[in-house]
Amino acid sequence: MTAGTSVTAAGPAPEGSGAAGAAGADPSGSPSDSPSGETGPVSAGPVAGGTGRAHRRRRGGRTRVVAVATTAAVAVAAGVAAAVGFGGDDPGTATAGTLPPANAQITRQTLIDSESVSGELGYGETRTAAVRAGGTITWMAGTGARVTRGKPLYSVDNAKVVLLYGTVPAYRTLRSGDSGADVKQLERNLSALGYDGFTVDDEYTSATADAVEEWQDDLGLDETGRVELGQVVYAAGEVRVDSHEATVGDAVQPGSGVLTYTGTARVVTASLDVDDQRLAKKGGKVTVTLPDGKDVAGTIAAVETVIETGSGAEAEPETKIEVSITAADPKALTGFDSASVDVAFTADQRADVLTVPVAALLALAEGGYGVQLVEGGTTRIVAVETGLFASGRVEISGAGVAEGATVGMPK
Repeated sequence: MTAGTSVTAAGPAPEGSGAAGAAGADPSGSPSDSPSGETGPVSAGPVAGGTGRAHRRRRGGRTRVVAVATTAAVAVAAGVAAAVGFGGDDPGTATAGTLPPANAQITRQTLIDSESVSGELGYGETRTAAVRAGGTITWMAGTGARVTRGKPLYSVDNAKVVLLYGTVPAYRTLRSGDSGADVKQLERNLSALGYDGFTVDDEYTSATADAVEEWQDDLGLDETGRVELGQVVYAAGEVRVDSHEATVGDAVQPGSGVLTYTGTARVVTASLDVDDQRLAKKGGKVTVTLPDGKDVAGTIAAVETVIETGSGAEAEPETKIEVSITAADPKALTGFDSASVDVAFTADQRADVLTVPVAALLALAEGGYGVQLVEGGTTRIVAVETGLFASGRVEISGAGVAEGATVGMPK
């Protein structure tokens, strides 16, 4: 099978996939299943695949391979007919006899392996800002407010707790003589806020303490030269206050949540089954359909494997692929703070290729796959190379196959 073919564990084809069952099933018995001849793009999810086995039988002193189907996947896509032998020295020899019960056309088109899922438009992951020392909440930034570096998120006992940028969480009081990544992170923020006289490194020196005192004076805090645990909250960048978990006047204990916050960029999050992981590639392009029907181009910004716990005593945890998507034009999302959207993922596509219904494929006893060409009152089997499977059709190539040719659809 050529690169790009999506194959999952062997098993029956899902309803509505367009793929037929194993040998003996009717993949095209109703007129509605017949190809329309249209050459527009086609999209669908993956098609099941698997293996088969064969035994040898002696006839007239000559060995002939006769395949025995063991699963629906002897046909790769659960729609391929039982294996057949060419039965002669020339695989392309035309033979007269019973014609196939139904026919289809070889068409040239764009084949797309894609899938649409529901997503949620919002501001991404929500985090909680919690107090590190007890006291009384005397002020909080309003819901929906945007807070930038150096600005307060809330106050405890009239002491401002400010936002700084960084990935190392505050976990200790910083003072002269300390060293580490958290010291360097603090000094970077002081420098970005316009304070100087110190070297940005991982050493908390007396010069750093002088800059901290100046910063504390500007905030109306006690000028100690130390950064107390709980005086700052670190986030990756500018934040948006999402909700309040306390109210002004509340007495809070260490660890109590005060407010929740998110990033300020609108993002779409979607959850995929593990089987669809091929769709979730960082940097991949998607199409987001908004509630008003408008399509917006998006890019997969992050992919994360998460464990979702079910509800109920007997519910089992489920592994999911969580995808975060950013819009190519963020202004296109204006007016939607939170909304349910549709996300169309594209795993692969082939432009201008020859395709047939998956059910037209024959698994050849000699190995590989073929199709039965119907030419007037005769038929012949020709070997083909398969490519992308999508929407119940498969990309094929090989000698003797051409656009508009007729192939048999075996029962």
